[in-house]
Amino acid sequence: MPILVTGATGTVGGSVVRQLVSAGHDVRALTRDPASPAATALPIGVEVVGGDFARPHTLASALRGVTRMHLVAMDGYGPLSTGAEILELARKAGVRRITHLGHNDPSRADDDPLEAPHRPLHRAVENSGLEWTHVFPGEFMANTREWAAGIRTEGVVRAPFGDWNSALVHEADIAAVIVAALTEDGHAGRVYQPTGPEPVRRRDAVRMIGEAIGRPVRFDELTPEQAREYWKDHYPAEVIEWFLEMGRYLDGNAWVAPDVERVTGRPGRTFRQWAAEHADDFR
Repeated sequence: MPILVTGATGTVGGSVVRQLVSAGHDVRALTRDPASPAATALPIGVEVVGGDFARPHTLASALRGVTRMHLVAMDGYGPLSTGAEILELARKAGVRRITHLGHNDPSRADDDPLEAPHRPLHRAVENSGLEWTHVFPGEFMANTREWAAGIRTEGVVRAPFGDWNSALVHEADIAAVIVAALTEDGHAGRVYQPTGPEPVRRRDAVRMIGEAIGRPVRFDELTPEQAREYWKDHYPAEVIEWFLEMGRYLDGNAWVAPDVERVTGRPGRTFRQWAAEHADDFR
């Protein structure tokens, strides 16, 4: 029976697909557009099917014959609004095990404006009757790709909080935790928070990208007011304020979780490794 991977053309989903295929599993990949370049670039042998989370009835063919499923429960910067309906469809179709890639800040209350939209979906997963595993990763190393245009054209990164310290996590390590939970027993009811193996300051991440591409990259630190203006066309206002609030606590995201090594049996990949692997993205 195939393992269904939703969000299969995304940063983490694509890695989940590749790792499952490499391990010899049959994979069915869900995407809105099976003819897109990202979908056609998936590994040979992957069954690519179309479906839209916004229209859950379109997922019937994707769920047919599936007992294990990876659910990406984020739609942009908000939670998947149809998540509970999709979970019920999955249960009725015969899905028994699910991994849920989502967002959670355990330091915030249920009624926090940034957390309140997500918590009902967490409860829906937990009350679905399925073997579930939550995966709430730290900040993605891949998020630094947003600096690529400035690095390529000017050799500059403009961002606030140069001393912001974050245990950035490699997308392949997040995917490895998900693959383990899908294919091995013992992960039901667990909540994993994959992080990188060490905290990395913003200005150091910029320096390491420069070392990877073989030329220096300058970090220009923005004030919060400048950052609001710089980001206003890229992020929702509430997300910008969240970024700026986090930035006031320079070590607030520096916590290193043991989950990657505990689940996969090996340490997480470092940002220096990620930068070397993705150097061409910044050249």
